[in-house]
Amino acid sequence: MRVLIVEDDPQLGPWLRDTLAVAFGASDLVTTLDEARAAVAVRSFDLVVIDRGLPDGDGVQLLLDLRGQQPCPATIILTALDDPLDIARALDNGADDYVAKPFEPIELVARAKAVLRRLFLDKGAVVSIGNLSYDIINRAVYVGQDPIVVPRRELAILEAMVRRVGRVVLRETLEVAAYGFDDDIQSNAVESHVSRLRRRFREANCKVTIRPVRGLGYLLSSE
Repeated sequence: MRVLIVEDDPQLGPWLRDTLAVAFGASDLVTTLDEARAAVAVRSFDLVVIDRGLPDGDGVQLLLDLRGQQPCPATIILTALDDPLDIARALDNGADDYVAKPFEPIELVARAKAVLRRLFLDKGAVVSIGNLSYDIINRAVYVGQDPIVVPRRELAILEAMVRRVGRVVLRETLEVAAYGFDDDIQSNAVESHVSRLRRRFREANCKVTIRPVRGLGYLLSSE
């Protein structure tokens, strides 16, 4: 799961990025419409949270750009403009939900999960490989009926492979899944995360394998 936050408030923006990263995985923060358009041009996002009063225009304008993307991300407008006409305009332009400031973090996360459930309704939000199950919306991992704890970067890498099960996932794709635009990435970071994932799977008697494909990336499959 990858989230883009479009918010120019210097305190709220970083807080949103960190809060949504905990809930959903790797999150990127931009502060203008131009930066948002540049971000969606180079990366795919599952969820985009958009402020309206941005320095270079109304965040609703971004909805038109996002509607042309395949796959189209879920979108939430987050703003202090709570007039019914403002809400109607955002929804009519393609927003999946509208959260007025001020708001409670638990409400934002719950609303985000709701729109993501609708997004994944036809895709299958729970993927099973061997005795491993992964709940994409709740970011929960099970071996059989037992949950296992996976740290967020390993979880992001696992999700990228689960969503492409049976296919080789490029190393660069795994880096993008686990790290934001501004993160420093060590040269062996992906290899380290994959190694720890393998160890967790062995300890949990998980019947899946993560096989390296030399020069390309990794392949997740059942044993």
